[in-house]
Amino acid sequence: MIDFEKKIEEAKKLLEKLNDPEITLHQAIEYYKKGIKLLEEASKMIEEAKLQFKEIK
Repeated sequence: MIDFEKKIEEAKKLLEKLNDPEITLHQAIEYYKKGIKLLEEASKMIEEAKLQFKEIK
């Protein structure tokens, strides 16, 4: 499983690729989908960490 920081870093790289004026629409859509998935996974990791923190507290 990829950790939180790696997911965020990959999402940043995809965002940089989206800024490339040479990419095709198909590539842009694929980068966007991958980026959204990574950010959703990272968000889920944060929520799980919050729950664990509350349980410890």
